[in-house]
Amino acid sequence: MLPPRSRRLRVVAAAIATAAVVSGCGALGLDPGRPAVEIPEGIPPGPGAPLPPIDVDAPGRSADLLAGWAEPLVDPTGIGRTALEAYGHAAAVMARSSPGCGLGWTTLAGIGRIESRHGTFGGSSVGPDGTVSPPIRGVPLDGTAGNAEITDTDGGELDGDTVLDRAMGPMQFIPETWRKWGVDANGDGRADPDNLDDAALTAGRYLCARGGDLTTPEGWQAALMAYNLSGVYLRDVRDAASAYSVGARPS
Repeated sequence: MLPPRSRRLRVVAAAIATAAVVSGCGALGLDPGRPAVEIPEGIPPGPGAPLPPIDVDAPGRSADLLAGWAEPLVDPTGIGRTALEAYGHAAAVMARSSPGCGLGWTTLAGIGRIESRHGTFGGSSVGPDGTVSPPIRGVPLDGTAGNAEITDTDGGELDGDTVLDRAMGPMQFIPETWRKWGVDANGDGRADPDNLDDAALTAGRYLCARGGDLTTPEGWQAALMAYNLSGVYLRDVRDAASAYSVGARPS
């Protein structure tokens, strides 16, 4: 259950997705067909720079309240300030709505790096309100290059493809999953997969629902494997998140 701000977050649906988010590097074509491998052992990445108290019920884009926290992290991590604000805000909302989850902003940042280079893949950029433009779309999910085959589920309304589904936005959700989990995190009245605030909080909700306690190795791994069923993907996200947790750029 989301906090009172859920009236503005406007949960699209609360039912759990029947399939994992079809995302990851294969969806964007960065490294298609990477094989699944044995899940690596190890603990979840550290929480990184602690978040200051933030009023997530503040009007408008309350992620802006994290500007002072995010600015010193931009250079050492290589993450844009608006993206950092989005990850931190999503973690703050989940800390209040699902305190037993233990989602760190570093996990969201690790996913954001692998999925879309924090909204900058292919020359896209992140606006001050979190909107990524031009929109990032993955390859058609036609069953090739290690991707699932998913015929169109939204009439092209969300992903622009009337034949096959495509992963959308900086966190790479397919239309079906977005319709079930998407939220409006910046108070503009709509849940937008191309807005990093909305996408980061949607990812947070999905991860907490699928993993339970993300402070445990088992919970963190379950959440990431639900997001993308690949041990290689899990390891890449873990390594990126671990680097961010100590204020460094992933190698």
